[in-house]
Order: sequence, then C-alpha cells, then structure tokens
Amino acid sequence: MGSNFIDYVKFFGKSGAGGAGSVHFRREKHVPLGGPDGGDGGRGGHIILKGNGQQWTLLHLKYRKHVRAESGGNGGAQNSFGANGRDIILDVPIGTIARDAETGEKLLEILVHGETKILLNGGRGGQGNSHYKTATNQAPAHAQPGEGAIEKVIILELKLLADVGLVGFPNAGKSTLLATISAAKPEIADYPFTTLTPNLGVVAYREDRSFVMADIPGIIEGAAKGKGLGTRFLRHIERNSILLFLVSADADDISKEYSILLKELENHNPELLDKERVLVISKADLLDDELKTEISETLTKVAHLYISSWTDQGLVALKDVIWRYLN
Repeated sequence: MGSNFIDYVKFFGKSGAGGAGSVHFRREKHVPLGGPDGGDGGRGGHIILKGNGQQWTLLHLKYRKHVRAESGGNGGAQNSFGANGRDIILDVPIGTIARDAETGEKLLEILVHGETKILLNGGRGGQGNSHYKTATNQAPAHAQPGEGAIEKVIILELKLLADVGLVGFPNAGKSTLLATISAAKPEIADYPFTTLTPNLGVVAYREDRSFVMADIPGIIEGAAKGKGLGTRFLRHIERNSILLFLVSADADDISKEYSILLKELENHNPELLDKERVLVISKADLLDDELKTEISETLTKVAHLYISSWTDQGLVALKDVIWRYLN
C-alpha cells in the first residue's frame, strides 16, 4: 500500500488580479468631441474550495505546489467590459480546513458535500473613465486600475468526519472491532511513516440506519506532546460526537489505562473531554462473570460495556448505546 492517505498539503495560492478600466472617448464622424466611453476591467479569478463527499484524502493536491487563477481582462472602448478571469475550483474532502500558513489563522472549513467557499478573492476590475464624467469634467482622462491579486501560502488539513472515534492503546482490539461491526471499509492507505492507518467504517444499524466509526491508531503515552504518532492523528477525533475508549480485558489495571487515555486527550485538547464517552472493555471472552463484577466495582463512575469481537458478545448492545448517544 502506498501513502495514499494524505491529510495535510501546503501550496502557494494566487488569485487573479482585476483588469484595468479603460480611458477612451467616443470617436464618431458626426461627434467630434464624444464623451468618455472607457469600459470597466474584468474581475480576477477566485480560488474556490468545493466539498466532495467522494474524496477521502488530499492526495490529489499533494503535488500542486502553485495554484494560480487567471487575471481579469482590461476594459475597452464603447463601454466594453473586460472578461472576468477564470476561477479555479479545487475539490476537497468533507472536513477540510484551510489556514494561512504564515499566521496559522483558519480561513475556512468545508463541512458539506457540494458546498463552495472562496479561499482567495480575485481582484475587482477597475472602473473605466465613463464613470468619472461630471458636469464640470466632461472629458475625464483617468480610469481605475484593477485591484491586485491576493497571494498566500495555504495549508489544507483534513479532519475525518466520524460519529464515533475509537481511542485506545495499540493492540486494544480497535481494528478488530471495526472490521467486525462495520459494513464498508474505504481503502485509506498508510501514512508514510507508519503501517497504521486511521480507518473509517460505516456501521450498519437496525433497519437501514448507519453511522461512521473512525479507528484512530493507538495513542501512546505522550502522544499529545508529539511522541509516537502524536497530534497528526489526534486531530481526527476532534470532530467525533462520541468517543469509545477501548481497553483490553487483559490489561493490568483497566481503570488506570482509561485514566491515562483521558489524560492524553486532555493534554491534546481539553474540549475533547466534553464529548460523550463510553469505556468498552474488549476481549471480554477472557472474563467470567465473577471477574466482570470485580472489574465493574473499580469503574463505578464510568459508563462501560464488555464486548468480544471474536464471539460477538456485547456488540448489539454497543451499537444500541452508540445510537442512543447519537440521537
């Protein structure tokens, strides 16, 4: 698998400059001193982002280092307008955020399929001299230049949109759970620096309902400070409505593992703790009822469930809980 899952690209963007207005006077046989008839310049092209629900990655923009829109045409005689510069429309996946690379300022965010937003405005065209005629100045000899282009280095970041985010250390059974309960797995290939991938799965629920679950590769202690896979992955869970914390039944101290995971998220972004969360104890086929009771006594304040992806134990209950939270 190549590194097809690209969630970060950087490019130099330049919108089109506006065309200049024209200085021109009517010249006709019978009108020796015709009035001003210089037309306006055309608008420069915009750079526009458009949401595309069929795209899962920014790979198609990875090698576009320069994105330049066309400038507007200049105005002409007989009040003729300059042509507008062609806009450039970049398709991006839902969940794409555009930032100014220098200031880090968020410029816009695309959240809906088909939504279009202007990233860089084209310059307005200048007014021709026909606009400047007054009672005292019948022959204005000036027109407006067009507005300049806007240049910016742009960063596009993708945050996957999922209803449910799976959080857990490596080997907690997240991928197995996703593979077991989800109907569709879009191929999202691996990051260049690791074999791990954030996977999205569409989970079918009673009748014809469904929700999207994202498996975020294992957080290791210190991820929020950039250790391990760090914040590149953590940012994908900022949008989830529910966080499922997966801790394996064979962990030495389930309550402690859960606390470490919570701490990681808090270090990354304290707002993550405002989301609904459920502790899911995986590999529960290893536990008998007595052990489950003992574990539950250490988790009195935490909503938790026992599941086994191997025996399907608790999976229907898990989907029910998720659906209740989502609705």
